[in-house]
Parts: sequence; structure tokens; C-alpha cells
Amino acid sequence: MDPVSDGDTARAPTRTLYLVDASLYVFRAWHSMPDDFRDAEGWPTNAVHGFARFLLELLDRARPQHVAVAFDEALDSCFRNLLYPAYKANRDPAPEELKRQFAHCRALCVALGLSVLGHREYEADDLIGSACHGARAHGFRSVIVSADKDLSQLLGEHDEQWDFARGQRWGADGVPARHGVQARQMADYLALCGDAVDNIPGVPGIGAKTAAALLAHFDTLDALLDRVEEVPFLRLRGAKACAERLRLHREQALLCRQLSTIACSVPLAEVDTHFVRRRADGDGLATLCDSLRFGPMTRRRLYDAAGLEFAPPV
Repeated sequence: MDPVSDGDTARAPTRTLYLVDASLYVFRAWHSMPDDFRDAEGWPTNAVHGFARFLLELLDRARPQHVAVAFDEALDSCFRNLLYPAYKANRDPAPEELKRQFAHCRALCVALGLSVLGHREYEADDLIGSACHGARAHGFRSVIVSADKDLSQLLGEHDEQWDFARGQRWGADGVPARHGVQARQMADYLALCGDAVDNIPGVPGIGAKTAAALLAHFDTLDALLDRVEEVPFLRLRGAKACAERLRLHREQALLCRQLSTIACSVPLAEVDTHFVRRRADGDGLATLCDSLRFGPMTRRRLYDAAGLEFAPPV
């Protein structure tokens, strides 16, 4: 669970690695696309259609030579669940209709020659963090394609985060305007104010503004907890009560930081090849297009993205 270090950004990067948070875009398509797309067996494919459109737009606009797409496999087997069984327990399990579509989305990425990341013990964020961390030492900058605030903690000097749907991009210097803290402080920030999306409780009674103010003064969670006796003297509303909460929930704050810190040391099989885009699998792509009943326009776009000659089905 190594944090990103400033020393990793000493050399100016010469190449770009695109790291895609797939689950975000699959879920968006699942909730936004009409449920009238069906595969050859009658199962819904709206999430696959929406994800395919996103992926085609990304490949067309970015033309990435190095790219990895991270999926969440550790839905209930992540190391964070061992630390805190209630982690993400507020989420309903994915229905079978969606699980099938996740498998199709993975297969589509493979057919297009994209590296796919997945692990039973680590989440997509950890895989993205490990890829970003590892590639940085080989002269890469990373563009993290996701709107997830957690991923901002990974941003080094030359990296970017790209909210593709909103067309917004920012680097580490853009994080304070979005979240009120530095990129390197994001895990400490979430440890204090919590994260309702992931069911991370934080310190009771400390909200986002208070957490940001405390980190602006103390810089790190460790310094804050070591110097908690200074908190009552800050120009902070409810400072005395805040200090008492920090004393009372010290261990919980440290646990929450473990939960919110992205692991950056996961062994990745393709790290040595720098996730270079491979030759597409024409047969696999054709089989997917048939089974998912993609229309001729989507098929043509997929074949173009794969660098393959398209012949409309007879």
C-alpha cells in the first residue's frame, strides 16, 4: 500500500499511459441506457452498448498506444473487507444481468487489443494506482480516465485525471479547487470526513470543511493526531469538541486511512510491456458483435478502432 512519492516525478515523462476506470462507465451505461438492447439469448446488453460507445470515443479522441482498462473483481473479497467488514456493505449486489455485461465488456476490451486489469483481492483503484506508480519509473505520465475523487491521490507532477463525460481534465494542482486539499492529502482527508459512497465512516462530527481546515494547518493526519492538544486553540468552530472527537476516534481515523489509501504495489503481469496496445482479435470481435447483436454502425466503428477491415454481415 505504498503512497505515491514525490521522488517518482523527478524525470519529465516522454510517454503517456491511459488508465481507465471501467466500472464507472459500465454502471453509468447500465443506469442511463434504455433497457431495450438484447443479446442473442435475450439477456439485456444496454451497459455493453453504452460502454462500447464510451470506449470508441475514448480511443478515437486519445489514440492511446499504451492503455489499460481496470475492472473490479474484488466485490466482496478485497483486502479492505478483511480490515473492515462493513466496507461498501451499503451497496446492493450486482444483478446477474449486470454481471454478464461486465464479462462482455472485458471481452470487448481484450478483442480490441487493450490490456485488462482485474484481481480478486484488490480493487480497480489499486490496479490503476499500481500501474501508474510502476509506469512512472519508466518515463510515463498517466492519464486516469475517471471522475472518482479517490483516484486524485495518485496524481503526480505530470499526471492528469480526465472526467471523460464532462470533458474536464486536471492535474495535481487542480485538486485543491475541487476538493479543498492537496492530491497527496486525499486519503487523510477521507479518513477524517469519511466517504459515504464506500461506507467509510471517518471521524464522527468532522465534515469536509473541517477536515480540509485541519489538514491545511497540520498537513497530515499523523501530525494532527500527534498534536491534537493544539486543536482547541485553532480558529475553528467547535474546535474543543473536534479535539475530543479526534482523541476518542483516533484508531478509527487510522483505520479509515487504510481503507481510503490506494495500494500502489500490486504485481501486474503486463507492467514490463507498459500495457502497449496489442493486435486486435478479429475472430473474437466478430463473435462478440454477433452474440451481442451490435448494429452495422457500431460494428464498423469497432472494426475501425481495431484497425481491421469491416465487411458487413450478409
